[in-house]
Amino acid sequence: MTTHFMAKSKLALAALTSLASALTVGPALAQQYPVTSAQKATANEVAAKGVPLSELAPNAPETYTIKRGDTLWDISKLYLKSPWRWPELWGMNLNDIKNPHLIYPGQILILERKNGMATLRVANPVSADSGMETVRVSPRTRYESLSGNALTALQSSVIEPFLAEPLVVDEATLNAAPRIVSAQESRVLLAKGDRAYARGSNGAPLLDDQPREKQFRVFRNATPLKDPGTGEILGYEAQYVGKASLVRSESSTEVTDKDGTTAGVIVPATIDIVGAKEEMRVGDRMLPEPPRQLQTYTPRAPSAAVTGRIVSVYGSAVVNAAQNQVVAINLGSRDGMEPGHVLAILKDGARVIDKGDAALPLMKLPDERNGLLMVFRTFDRVSYALILDITNGVRVGDRLTAPR
Repeated sequence: MTTHFMAKSKLALAALTSLASALTVGPALAQQYPVTSAQKATANEVAAKGVPLSELAPNAPETYTIKRGDTLWDISKLYLKSPWRWPELWGMNLNDIKNPHLIYPGQILILERKNGMATLRVANPVSADSGMETVRVSPRTRYESLSGNALTALQSSVIEPFLAEPLVVDEATLNAAPRIVSAQESRVLLAKGDRAYARGSNGAPLLDDQPREKQFRVFRNATPLKDPGTGEILGYEAQYVGKASLVRSESSTEVTDKDGTTAGVIVPATIDIVGAKEEMRVGDRMLPEPPRQLQTYTPRAPSAAVTGRIVSVYGSAVVNAAQNQVVAINLGSRDGMEPGHVLAILKDGARVIDKGDAALPLMKLPDERNGLLMVFRTFDRVSYALILDITNGVRVGDRLTAPR
């Protein structure tokens, strides 16, 4: 039996892209991700002349073999002072790369310097005419796809839970969501595999009006997210606790008491707990599971000036955050935030007295960059971002700006 499969995919040192809802992205799917005309123009310009040596990272290696566990962000940091400037990195290798979304372990990158400029190429790139390799196997068809080895922009395990878990809503939306009203055998806490009962809110019964069982995410009471500067409530962060499946709709029936009196009663909807991050309880709210969406993460600086602040550290009662932690910021989609936007974290300069001046004037030292974060999920007025690099601890209230 003869099976055709792709021997090797195009060598691609490229855009810091393609983390699709934390799923591994294959070659066909990756090519659907957009590369803007501005990014392509930048890449073409750089490809024609290279990158100034002054833009290279101080310790940019002459050769580098890509390893499992690398991310495109890591590789960009190896070669560029500003890793979010991925079009330059793509352009440095434009001749060898036809699909700017995929890069694989085992590929060798070679840095070349000439006339004050730097270019990057891949050793022995696969020819565009190489086509398919024929392999004879027996007694049955076997195949191995390289798509599962493609590097993602970031470590997917770091942000995967946050692609679905945090939910920012207004207070009215959460209060109108269906709620768990009871459990079997008067249980107080619910875990995966348990059956429970739920009702709709504001007079709207919880109905299964779809051809299949409805899937819900279960949330605990929401916590207000306040702007550190103004104190204004930007939204409510609901704590994700698990998933539930709607088995039977809410309805009503009549019951007869011992004295023969008949009265109408509510029959709550039946749900099964199909996933649990932590134990659920009566009173928790349910919102429909949203459709899974493909999302691109192309680290880049915002096109316009940005000024913002860190609102909270997700899942933690402390005000300090470290590298690879997720924070909420007071900038959302209405402020122009998009997944992939990289922002600089600024630490306020200290206020000190000039003791060498007889007047003892008060001075404020310049604000200094303390790290970088990348937005990966946006809501109307709030976004979630991953701290990529940090010098000192990040605090709630720290200012944000576009990186320079």
